[in-house]
Amino acid sequence: MMAIEIHQLRFAVATADAKSFSRAAAALNVKQITLSRKVQQLEDRLGVKLFERSTRGAEITENGRPFIEQARRIITDVDNLRTTARNVSYGLQGRIAVGYCSPLMAGKLRLAISDYLTKFEDVQFDGIEAGLEKLFHGLHSHTIDVAVAPIGHREAGISSRRIWSERLFAAVPEDHALAQKDQIYWQDLRREVFVVPAGGLGPIFGNVIAARLTEQGKLPSVILQDTSLESVLSMVAAKRYISIATEASQGITWTDLRFIEIHDPTGPARLEYALYWREDNGNPALQRFFKLIEERYPG
Repeated sequence: MMAIEIHQLRFAVATADAKSFSRAAAALNVKQITLSRKVQQLEDRLGVKLFERSTRGAEITENGRPFIEQARRIITDVDNLRTTARNVSYGLQGRIAVGYCSPLMAGKLRLAISDYLTKFEDVQFDGIEAGLEKLFHGLHSHTIDVAVAPIGHREAGISSRRIWSERLFAAVPEDHALAQKDQIYWQDLRREVFVVPAGGLGPIFGNVIAARLTEQGKLPSVILQDTSLESVLSMVAAKRYISIATEASQGITWTDLRFIEIHDPTGPARLEYALYWREDNGNPALQRFFKLIEERYPG
């Protein structure tokens, strides 16, 4: 009986992500025929068809979807084990995996992580940037110790604590009609077309925009792009859209862009953040992280 091999799982996950055997093979630097054969062997071993094959590529099947997600978690676990083994000399005081969905260009999260790395040099620190769904998968599967994400998420077995907030800004081209204002209100953005990333904070921004600008059943124009925040901001500079960003997005200089603070009637618009962790997680490195956060940002 043929055993399932880790590289077969990698090939299957890469194919699901690329939606193509040829693109997956190129990404993994293997021959397409090798990758296709290994995926076929995996399907035969499982007795499950993972992909619908066509001239357009490879689409994951409904039966294949749960397998691919489990395979993704297994690969993450194996990679973490390998990383831990390679770095045992510097991880003498344990390991902590911190997940986050906001950029680390600047802001409170970057300062907190920098403090931790400086204070606990012998702790192996793994940062994981991902969307909310993957962060909470990581918490449940023990591959992430703590996640930093916007408040409002509740799941069984997961504890949370509010930690800080960040101001919200409109990112507009430098010659936009609003570009010379120091502050604006949501109503000023009613006729704009927004573009936000499909991952990370993008869906959160989309919800915030919809909550503030929906009027008489008419939704604001929000386009989700399956790309990075940096690419989204580059689109804004091309003068077709505007976007939303937190103050943490301004750690580098963006040419041809202006960031304008958005205000609610009561003051600056803010995005509130919380820590999320498993109630049964007794990792000593995690407790030290909590202590540092408590000292820097007392609740």
